[in-house]
Amino acid sequence: MPVLVGGNSDRGVVASCSYEARSYGIHSAMPMKLARQLCPEAIIVRGDHEQYSNFSNIVTNIIREDVPLYEKTSIDEFYIDYSGMDRYFGCYKMATELRQKIMRETHLPISFALSSNKTVSKVGTGEAKPNGQKQILRGTEKPFLAPLSIKKIPMVGDKTYQLLRNMGLIYIKTLQEMPCELLEQVLGENGNTIWRKANGIDNSAVIPYSENKSISTEQTFDRDTIDVNALRHILIGMCEKLGFQLRSEGKLSACITVKIRYSDFNTYTMQSRMPYTSIDFVIIQRAKELFEKLYQKRMLVRLIGIRLSHLEYGTQQYNLFDDTTEQIELCKAMDRIRKRFGNNSVQRSVATDYKRKKIIKPFGINVE
Repeated sequence: MPVLVGGNSDRGVVASCSYEARSYGIHSAMPMKLARQLCPEAIIVRGDHEQYSNFSNIVTNIIREDVPLYEKTSIDEFYIDYSGMDRYFGCYKMATELRQKIMRETHLPISFALSSNKTVSKVGTGEAKPNGQKQILRGTEKPFLAPLSIKKIPMVGDKTYQLLRNMGLIYIKTLQEMPCELLEQVLGENGNTIWRKANGIDNSAVIPYSENKSISTEQTFDRDTIDVNALRHILIGMCEKLGFQLRSEGKLSACITVKIRYSDFNTYTMQSRMPYTSIDFVIIQRAKELFEKLYQKRMLVRLIGIRLSHLEYGTQQYNLFDDTTEQIELCKAMDRIRKRFGNNSVQRSVATDYKRKKIIKPFGINVE
């Protein structure tokens, strides 16, 4: 059954889709309206960013415990450097055991490809899906890539693909046989990079993963709005979610940024430093102050967002004069409910008003 993940309004986009849906030509980032036209019988499921982040963190922790060096390039994609491990254990055996461990502990489908570089491993992983594994031995990179579509090469987006197709190129083998200089004439500096990738040449290193430096959330409205009260209430809901995220990770923030994008697509941001905190009412107060300073144009608003940065691990130090016992205990009680019943199980009443106005859908949290 074809399944689409994303917003179901005409302004929504496809965040992901099942392999059955892809057979209709649907892909991620496609407008949901077009996807529904291509496959009217598809089931549309709203994404759950909280669950995605939770499982991503679980997988990250498993990898961290088992590998010498890894790079996390997205919520669900990793590169692992097993260089030098062959003499002790066998890289393919280690990768296989890691995949089995992740599947056993998360019940997620996991695919991987082992090769001599990142480009071939990425392409190989795509070929191993769904839920498979593959090994491309050193020296066999070119034969492995040759019969594949040129669109399989990282960096070949829709425009580059169409340009190459207009030149009569379909398979990577043809790119491998072309002079590199010719591709550079057509694509500029990127031509050299794409030619090297087509030939299985990639000397880029695996970059060690570091913890996120900020967390953020933003929301594009289904309908542009000028309802200032609704915007304020949405900000409160965002602050609550980010505050809970901070406390769940044992972190504090010392900088907050508010972002507004108007209907003419002009975007404005304003930030403020604050004492290290993870308490909702402190974050909410700063966000409201910034919003009042930033919202000056009195135009229809398309998007608003909040980012918390300057993150550090630590425990909240309460201010004896400003932080009342009632506020602190309320915050703790709400966290206990969220941890047991989910992030959206309890909110301030004003933070739920925007849902009844039906101008937006639930928002998720991004980490950087």
